[in-house]
Amino acid sequence: MVYSRILDDIKTCINLGVPERVPIFALGEQFDVRMYGITYAEYTENPEKMANCHIEIVRRFGYDWIYLNPDDYIEFEPLGIKTTRMENIPRTAYEYLPPTWNTVKDLRLPNPKKDGRMPDFLKVIRKVKKELGNTVCVTGRVAAPFSSVALLYGINETLKLIYKNPELIEKTAKFFVELQTMWGKAQIKAGADAIWLGDCVASSHFISPKHYLEFAAKEAQEVSESLKKEGTFIFYHAGEDALPHIKIMADPGFSCLNIGEGIDIKEVKEAVGNRVCLMGNLDPIKVLQYGTTKEVEEETKRIMKIGKKNGGYIFNTGEGIPRDTPEENVRTMIQTAKKHSSYQAI
Repeated sequence: MVYSRILDDIKTCINLGVPERVPIFALGEQFDVRMYGITYAEYTENPEKMANCHIEIVRRFGYDWIYLNPDDYIEFEPLGIKTTRMENIPRTAYEYLPPTWNTVKDLRLPNPKKDGRMPDFLKVIRKVKKELGNTVCVTGRVAAPFSSVALLYGINETLKLIYKNPELIEKTAKFFVELQTMWGKAQIKAGADAIWLGDCVASSHFISPKHYLEFAAKEAQEVSESLKKEGTFIFYHAGEDALPHIKIMADPGFSCLNIGEGIDIKEVKEAVGNRVCLMGNLDPIKVLQYGTTKEVEEETKRIMKIGKKNGGYIFNTGEGIPRDTPEENVRTMIQTAKKHSSYQAI
């Protein structure tokens, strides 16, 4: 069902207010591609199919957004990262760049209009925006600078650099502040209403709060603030489920903080819900992939009731929905979330 106030509701949530109803998102790209009936490789390589997939799935399932994140490497392949084509999962890297000063010196900004898959990605944004207008939140994506360093050098090498050569991380991250700001602006110009700022390597699963503050926080905030000046929303995601990290992440100027599934939304809402709009938390594996429809319904209701209290919450899954998740579970989640998205009764 077309809902023309979705962008207004998102803005209200970001301002920690009470919207007309809670926006309903889902990190469903792999599941969505299966529902559309094509392979993930086709989806990744054909911009027409990628755009049409999202347009059809939004109409079939009723998401309030289009989330465009085929894989992590669109802006990295022009830098020299080698990726492997996979039939039904996102591309993965098999060759990174060496973590050296010469590598940093030789880095050059790619051209979004002609390099690699970047132009095709912008075509997708333009098409879905033209087709659906302001009835959904069209969301592009960039990698936050610290996670960008890890995507360039590999996670293991980047974590070693924290102790062996922290100056190299800082210099490389500075390059990525410029690149990801440029790439985000290109997506906004193409029609993106929001940018998903992914920073999973900066989570507590990889680094301490101290190292987050030292290597990730400032640079992520720089990208966020620059892109927000373009009039867009910034959805920050590290898949975080540790409260010490979440408390730090609530301080930078992100529009919204997506919470992982490994923590109770009630704890997060009480700790930082008066400082930043929250999003996410529903478990896509334990609940959606392997739960019963009754369990999906109950958990969706529980998270929605807690999250929406006093405003400042957008419904979403904590991480991506697996490809082989039962269709009825995803439909139950969306239908239940919409049923309880009103503020007439908390």
